[in-house]
Amino acid sequence: MTHAEDAPYRIEAATIPERYGRGWHCLGLAADYTAEPQMLNYFGTRLVAYRGEDGQVRVMDAFCPHMGGNLAKGKVCGNSIVCPFHAWSWGPDGRCDHIPYATRIPAKALIKSWPTLEENHLLFVWNDPENGAPIPEQRPPREEHCFSEDWSDWHVEKMTIHTNARELVDNMADWAHFPTVHGAACTRFRNIVEGHNYTQEFWGHSERLAEGSELFSRAIYHGPAYMLTYQSGKFGGVDMEVRLLVSHVPIDTESFDLRFGVLVRKDPGLNDEQNAAVVAGYAEANRFAFFQDVEIWHTKCRVDNPLLCDGDGPIHKLRQWYAQFYVDRAEVPASIAERKVYERTPKA
Repeated sequence: MTHAEDAPYRIEAATIPERYGRGWHCLGLAADYTAEPQMLNYFGTRLVAYRGEDGQVRVMDAFCPHMGGNLAKGKVCGNSIVCPFHAWSWGPDGRCDHIPYATRIPAKALIKSWPTLEENHLLFVWNDPENGAPIPEQRPPREEHCFSEDWSDWHVEKMTIHTNARELVDNMADWAHFPTVHGAACTRFRNIVEGHNYTQEFWGHSERLAEGSELFSRAIYHGPAYMLTYQSGKFGGVDMEVRLLVSHVPIDTESFDLRFGVLVRKDPGLNDEQNAAVVAGYAEANRFAFFQDVEIWHTKCRVDNPLLCDGDGPIHKLRQWYAQFYVDRAEVPASIAERKVYERTPKA
């Protein structure tokens, strides 16, 4: 007879519902969006992005409900986008504002217009399964170093990851993977949870990102998908002060686009070309670290009931925080607003 405690542990993984997190999602550098319409493949659908003559970027559902024309193949006229099939024109609010051969526009001629904003030289789009307006306190904060001459421009790369976005977010509480996967020894680790923000503070050593000296990073998720990190250490024998962008936009429930950006405080002893080389080198070092994670994600299985030990980080608490973005606003528990701190000092 087998005792319960001797039975093998069974991994559980429920089917992932097709629902995407409520919040702001970064679409990369704002300057990359022009009057030339772009097709976006996100949130399980197709979108079109374009910049109107007033300078604002609009994001809308990509297909014309008249006969299915692809608006990304159309043209921008003023602040509207014109379908290439029958020239129906769609205004910034998603309403049809002109049909060249009609005397009356159908009352139902409305497509979804997605809220957007530009901040820190980045473009954001708001997703909400309930189609609610953006929540004011969740607006991405302005980062003054993005506008300082003392700092480099963003160096942003995009890569597609073939797994559910929760695997990425889990890293915020998973200190134990740093030495194993990244070769970064952790001496102190802290998570801070408060409302829509989740903070990870890491103290340790990394040969790749700090050349063996002390490495400190403070990573903050502002909502479900936009993270900024402050990082300090050594690179190329020079003390570095860095801001990192880590932002994901779900393509579907099993894949997402990851945008990784690097912003570096310039070394006044270097010229612009040399500083740009430092940024590119640091970005490549971090990119390598990301692909160490990607290799794990692409070969692991999903686990809803992880078997944890007393030395693990607060994985369950992190997932409780993350779940707030996947339920209706009325279902978000009031306790989410409370500040909570979880700290680990890994044993030597």
